[in-house]
Amino acid sequence: MPSKLRAAMLIATTCCAAAVFSAAAADASIPDPFAALKQQSNNNATAPNPFAQPVDPNTPVVIPNPPVFDAESWVLMDYASGQVLFEHNAQKKIWPASLTKMMTSYVIGMEFKAGRLHEDDEVVIPKDAWSKNYSDSSKMFIEVGKSIKVGDLNRGIIIQSGNDACVAMALHLAGSEQGFVSVMNSYAQSMGLSGTHFSNVHGLFDENNYSTAYDMAQLSRRLIADLPEEYAIYKEKEFTFNGIKQYNRNRLLWDETMAVDGIKTGHLSAVGYNLAASSQVGNMRLIAVVIGAKSEGARADFCKQMLTYGFRFFENYQPFAKDQTILSREVRMGNASSVELTVPADVQLTVPRGSRDRIKINYRLTQAVFTAPLKAGQELGVIEFRLDDKLLAQYPLCAKQDVAEGGFLSRLWDKIYLFFTQD
Repeated sequence: MPSKLRAAMLIATTCCAAAVFSAAAADASIPDPFAALKQQSNNNATAPNPFAQPVDPNTPVVIPNPPVFDAESWVLMDYASGQVLFEHNAQKKIWPASLTKMMTSYVIGMEFKAGRLHEDDEVVIPKDAWSKNYSDSSKMFIEVGKSIKVGDLNRGIIIQSGNDACVAMALHLAGSEQGFVSVMNSYAQSMGLSGTHFSNVHGLFDENNYSTAYDMAQLSRRLIADLPEEYAIYKEKEFTFNGIKQYNRNRLLWDETMAVDGIKTGHLSAVGYNLAASSQVGNMRLIAVVIGAKSEGARADFCKQMLTYGFRFFENYQPFAKDQTILSREVRMGNASSVELTVPADVQLTVPRGSRDRIKINYRLTQAVFTAPLKAGQELGVIEFRLDDKLLAQYPLCAKQDVAEGGFLSRLWDKIYLFFTQD
């Protein structure tokens, strides 16, 4: 027993639960990524799941193998937890094409959220953003010298996939495209998109503008979670500017059998057809990404198959809620003899239907016996959830309440106890 009391494990854990932020008011706490560029410029002068089948809890559920596609890579991801439900070459280096614009949109959305940018702001179109510079690619058809509202340019990026609109916004916010790209890469790094590097704002082919299917799914998660108002534009089916109506290229928005509300298409002749698509059914949202399909129809069909498979054969499972007491452990030298341990966010898992009974829960603590003082929210361990030896998720175990140091006699007794129980 004394050796057990001395056992301690070092842990490192990351909580993946997505946090959804309100965009109703400007958030002054968001750092200004363009501050240095500006200074330099100044110096220079929920419905039920229709896919789910009734499940008898006593009947084993047979989960078929996931579909396979004629494409470069793909991934199906659970939005809430970031779990990968199935994938193929998800970490392989790819060229995202216009999926790049999701990060361009993210940077713009964060400026909206911070209150530094407004839809009614006017942008005078410089020559570098002239639509004629992009004659062989998607564009918004903006004209040099015209003054255009930021809200229109933003929709030109998201709905019309306008390369010209991307450059116009980059120059407006950063003064140069490369300055804006540096902010895109900073956000990518902060999101942990280790397989991603941007070299432009629109996704036209460049060897140094690359990513992975996995990273594009994670970027989709962050857009949905961090910027709900920006993400809402992704479901708009059409946008008219300069008398030209253009339709959203995401065919799944028109599919009445699905509940797709985004997100972005991309195409390069050297790569093929890309699509990131997201759908929410009930309280479950999934994200499907396919890279390098052979046609527009194929990329839409592949994402539909992935989403359908996920909703039909998987389900959400919440074994613990935020702040729910999971266990309690002994505390010495404190004004209480024990501390309750909890998780700082709802534990959200997406598991194969009928598999809940097979989920195994393990926890590791930093100490066998804790010593005061302890602070509420202090990480004291990690809890893991595994299915058939596969790690589904891990969350920090945190102190639910403060435990202050005890009185003199209490601490004296605990010191004596600890002295005689140590080897």
